[in-house]
Amino acid sequence: MSSPLPEICAHVACTPECTLRIYPRNFSERKWQFFPATYEVSRTASPLDARKLLAHTGLETGAVWVAVGRMGRTFTLGVVGAGHFAGQFAELFMHHPSVSRVFVTDLIAERATDLMRASSLAGVHESFDAMLADPAVDAVAIFTQRWTHGPLVVRALRAGKHVYSAVPMAISAEEIAAIIDAVRETGLVYMMGETSYYNPATVLARSRLADGSFGRLFYAEGDYVHDMDLGFYEAYEYSGGPDWRRTASYPPLLYPTHSIGGVLGAWPTFATNVTAVGMVDNRGDGVFDRSVSMFDNDFSNATAFFELDGGGSMRANEFRRVGYPSHIRESRFRFFGTDGSFEQVATGAWWYTREGAEDVSAQVESSSTLSLDDPRLANVDPALRPAFVSGYAQVHDATRIPPTLRALPNGHEGSHHFLVDDFARAVDDHTPPPVDAWMAARFTLPGIIAHESARRGGERLVIPDFGTRA
Repeated sequence: MSSPLPEICAHVACTPECTLRIYPRNFSERKWQFFPATYEVSRTASPLDARKLLAHTGLETGAVWVAVGRMGRTFTLGVVGAGHFAGQFAELFMHHPSVSRVFVTDLIAERATDLMRASSLAGVHESFDAMLADPAVDAVAIFTQRWTHGPLVVRALRAGKHVYSAVPMAISAEEIAAIIDAVRETGLVYMMGETSYYNPATVLARSRLADGSFGRLFYAEGDYVHDMDLGFYEAYEYSGGPDWRRTASYPPLLYPTHSIGGVLGAWPTFATNVTAVGMVDNRGDGVFDRSVSMFDNDFSNATAFFELDGGGSMRANEFRRVGYPSHIRESRFRFFGTDGSFEQVATGAWWYTREGAEDVSAQVESSSTLSLDDPRLANVDPALRPAFVSGYAQVHDATRIPPTLRALPNGHEGSHHFLVDDFARAVDDHTPPPVDAWMAARFTLPGIIAHESARRGGERLVIPDFGTRA
């Protein structure tokens, strides 16, 4: 017997702007198939109509079912946390053609209400639990404090929601394992929003590696250098309240994805072991003070050296006390190969061969998409505003981004548009995003183990690997 058409909420007239989606019952084992629809289908469609539609696909009628709708507007999203970046991402999600409605929740109800009104969102949920319980919410985007992500992600997946999570993935190997288990068991989409995967330097390195220009890569460096004095004090106070110093002591290596992700986002390998060194802070202002820190942490700067699978090595620097213009460039990368090398600094980038050096700065320089004085940035410290406005570089393929997003402010060197679009595509197609749970683990767990190495005086430690999606 052929599968019946699913319930359709309203009469849908399919035009060239509509998409007819036909996919197997067990869609986790087969990608959805798409083709333009030129029919009119309603909830009252006859079995004959259903058979005609199914026959049009060339698939066995008993193996598939049909869903019809307008192009895009396929899922709803709940934003969890109404902090600085949540507002910009809420706007981007709301304008993505695949997202029909955006809701928001925050522990501080006024912030959620303010964001709803400012961005014309669909509504506010009184709590995270209420959002998870709402069948009208298909996916959530988590922008809460960085040490809270792991448990929230697992709860959302177990509640049947696709998940976009800000970095880092989690703060322990156990939390990472729980996320991977939940993704594997539910078949839902999980994506970690790592900006460095789309960093122009990473995009360039990924391209040069693909075309063989490096020869064999054997060494790379990734730095995330952001001084606390450049906006971080204000950001932590905004998110942490009166006891913000307890959380401002967050260990640098537990936030490793901006350095590691930019390297491993270009180089398809993973870290196998690490030795690391942490610098004990001496500012004396209660930040990075173990007696104050909820993380028992007094490292403000840390350096980790990793051995990589298949040969080669990687160094990662995470600095929070550093004389460096992080407002110009927070993350920077270097890659060394047997035939070619690439190096990026604050205000330039170069490609090297045995014959000489080529200035490739123009290829990785980001454009600005918003004035630093824009009223939408009023609650953001001036030192942090460049991260909210930097847009595409020459190496980016912006043509794949929906026009509705390209017209909006970008951020983190062009990454914000790609992050939103890749998550929406993954939910639409039910295919893994570029930084899925397994890739996120390879970006995050090395830093967690590195922090432990630094606490043990640089002891060399093995880094577990969760593999890749089966």
